[in-house]
Amino acid sequence: MTSVATRARPQFWPALVCAVLGFLVFQFLGNSTRGYIGTSSLFYWWGFQWFNPQSETQHGILILGISAWIFVRNLRATAPAAAPSGGVDGRAGAAMLGGLLVHDLGFVAEQARVSILGLLLFAWGLAAMTGGARWARAAVFPLGFMVFAIPLNALDSLGFWLRMGVVSVSAWVAHATHVGVIVNGSQLLSVDGRYDYDVAAACSGVRSLVALAALSLLVGYLRFRPFWLRAAFLGVSLPLIFVGNVARIVAIVYAAQWGGQAWGDRVHAAMGFGVFVIVLGGVLALAEWTGRRRPEWEAGGRGDRSPDGYTGGEPRRSRPWPAVVMVSCLCVASGLFLYHISRLPGRGRVGISLAEDGRSPVQLPTFLGQDWIGRRAEVTEIEKQVLPQDTGFSRKLYVSLSDPSKQVFLSIVLSGTDRTSIHRPELCLVGQGWTIRGSFRHSFRYPQSEAVPATVLRVERAVMTPRGQAVVPQLVAYYFVTEGTIAATSGERLAVDAWNRVAHGRADRWAYVLLQTGAGDGEDAALDRIQVVLNATLPAFQPDPRFTH
Repeated sequence: MTSVATRARPQFWPALVCAVLGFLVFQFLGNSTRGYIGTSSLFYWWGFQWFNPQSETQHGILILGISAWIFVRNLRATAPAAAPSGGVDGRAGAAMLGGLLVHDLGFVAEQARVSILGLLLFAWGLAAMTGGARWARAAVFPLGFMVFAIPLNALDSLGFWLRMGVVSVSAWVAHATHVGVIVNGSQLLSVDGRYDYDVAAACSGVRSLVALAALSLLVGYLRFRPFWLRAAFLGVSLPLIFVGNVARIVAIVYAAQWGGQAWGDRVHAAMGFGVFVIVLGGVLALAEWTGRRRPEWEAGGRGDRSPDGYTGGEPRRSRPWPAVVMVSCLCVASGLFLYHISRLPGRGRVGISLAEDGRSPVQLPTFLGQDWIGRRAEVTEIEKQVLPQDTGFSRKLYVSLSDPSKQVFLSIVLSGTDRTSIHRPELCLVGQGWTIRGSFRHSFRYPQSEAVPATVLRVERAVMTPRGQAVVPQLVAYYFVTEGTIAATSGERLAVDAWNRVAHGRADRWAYVLLQTGAGDGEDAALDRIQVVLNATLPAFQPDPRFTH
């Protein structure tokens, strides 16, 4: 009779061949986004952000350790005799082929996070080929759990609204208890100037959202068997995270109101642990209550020999080498294709006029007829440091000569070879102290007849005057443009850009156009001012009105 060890040994060499070829693809042709991290390795791109504080993904190394522990734990939960390691079917080869194709898509679209999903799928195929059904079942949850180690800025939209929700609810609680605070964007300030706190991403739940959601899912996975119940523990963590971060901000405000900025800083440090206590305490209490009410749902019950409910059995025998040949051929083909893509000269189109250097947008006109004059507006050092070096800028502050209080700020940011030059303006506005009260779509007119669709934000900022607190309202209009397309939202731009990269092999240079003006005299008057400035500047920086949108 053939032993278990004898059956398992032939699968090692096929898996090793696939592993080596896959490693070469992901290592040397794994990343096409070079704006912030100049590497071709997907492993380095991902791992670097686990140790980079600005990426807010320091929990990634912890996720990796937990995933490795769960995989070993799952293997030990099922004895080799009950689930032989020999045998591999087409699922392992299909997973590796699918992983390579997903990576190709992510590479061409400059979406490294998509490539990471391809890497995880490829890794599951390797596990299935190496150890058969036993390893395949053991690797499902650990590799899925690694999704929580993907960099947090992929969730910037969710984090932004979570951040604003925490600020709004915290301010409401403070006002309800007769503690006066002023809200400026993401800032909470005292009326008398005793304290000033900026509710950054780390304090609003952006950073804790992923880490605590991962731990909540882990509690459900280790404690219970039904899949839906494990997912429910992931869902219940979200409101607890919000409550925990509101409690943290409110505690900081109370402490600062009582003892000044120093006391608020002390509570800020201590309540970082308080959020974890609130969330994990609530999740563990719910797990204990559920276990007492429905003990048959708990892992390790009768008939359950592994965390995934795998009871063993002889897997269907198959021949691994046909799958190895297909995976090898696709690895070579992917390598040649991605190398060709990476060596192509820039073929991106531009939808605005360029300066002589070919990098920056054309300089905006200084005079708009006899009614407006443009004043120079400098690019900040922070923008220069954060954005890729080949990002282009052109901006001016236009002031009405008849009424200097009427002003329109016009800014154009042009991406370089990397899409990371452009981001959602809402993030910058909140960081600058503006509170966003709403938004709507509006179509401005291009001189003649063409429409320029845009998103308009209603923003305001509280300021102190000799007469007390005053609110300054403004309108911010923005849109994105490349040759042939105007996108009113960041989501539309990303969708069009990814399609052009994948379907047409084009890496377009997008321009982000923003106009900001006061709205104290009404929104209609503010929109009219923006239209007046566009009438005089669009022919200079965006001369072709023929766009699809």
